[in-house]
Amino acid sequence: MPPPPPDASTDAGTESVTEPATESSAADRADVQDTLDLRLPDELVALFGANGSAPAKGAYAGRIEPDAGTADPAPAPTLARSADDLLDNVADWGPATTSAGVFQLVPVRIERDLSLISRWMNDPAVAAFWELAGPDAVTESHLRDQIDGDGRSVPCLGVLDGTPMSYWEVYRADLDALARHYPARPHDTGVHLLIGGVADRGRGLGTSLLKAVADLVLDRRASCARVIAEPDLRNTPSVSAFLSAGFRFAAEVDLPDKRAALMVRDRALRALL
Repeated sequence: MPPPPPDASTDAGTESVTEPATESSAADRADVQDTLDLRLPDELVALFGANGSAPAKGAYAGRIEPDAGTADPAPAPTLARSADDLLDNVADWGPATTSAGVFQLVPVRIERDLSLISRWMNDPAVAAFWELAGPDAVTESHLRDQIDGDGRSVPCLGVLDGTPMSYWEVYRADLDALARHYPARPHDTGVHLLIGGVADRGRGLGTSLLKAVADLVLDRRASCARVIAEPDLRNTPSVSAFLSAGFRFAAEVDLPDKRAALMVRDRALRALL
C-alpha cells in the first residue's frame, strides 16, 4: 500500500517530530529497517499461512453491519479474520461519547460513501494536504488500495450523532512505510483524518474527535501502547489539534511527500495529557 497521505486541516491532519531524549534508547535509535528484519510480526505470519499464499483481497477490510432487511453475509474465512485482527476489528469498536455528541467510526463502503468522500477530497483546504482532488475514480482508487489490501489500514467515516462528517484512516504504523522513518514499536497504531464540512472546522471539534479516537484505539487494542500521527508541519491547525487532544510532539520527520510532525499519544501518559 502506498504511504498514507498527509491529513488535511484538523480539520484534517498529519505529523512529524523527534523522539525526546527520555525515550532515546539504543533500540529506539536503531534504523527501523533493521528492527523489522529481526522478526516478522505474528500478524504478518498469519496472513501468509503455512503455504506462503496471500489472502484473497477484499475479504474483510471495511466490514460494516448489513443493511436492515438483508441477510447476514457468509462468515469470512479464517485467514481473512486474522488479517482483520491486524487492527482488532475496527467495525466492532462501537461508539464513543464526546462533548460534541455520540461518535463512531464506520468502515467505508464504496458504493455508499464514495460520492461524499470524493466531494470532501475536492475541497481546496483538504486537497492541499491529501492531494486526492479530481473525479471520483481518484478517491475510489485510494479507498480500494486499503479495502482490498491486507488489513493494515481501514478507511472509515466518522459519524457524529448519526451524520457522516469526517473521514478517518486507522492503520498499523509499525507495518507501514512510515515505520522506516521513526523508531516504530510493535502495534503502533496511526490515524489520519479530515473534517468534511466547513462549518465543522475551526471550533475545536477536531480536538474532541481526535481524543475520542485515540481513546478508542487504546481501549480496543490492548497490545497498542502508542497512537501515532504525522500531520504536515505546514498544517498548523492540525498540529495544534493533536497537541490539544493529548498527543505530544516527538520529532520532525522527512517523509517522501512532506515534512511531518510526528505526534504520539502514549498509553502511559494517557491520564496526564
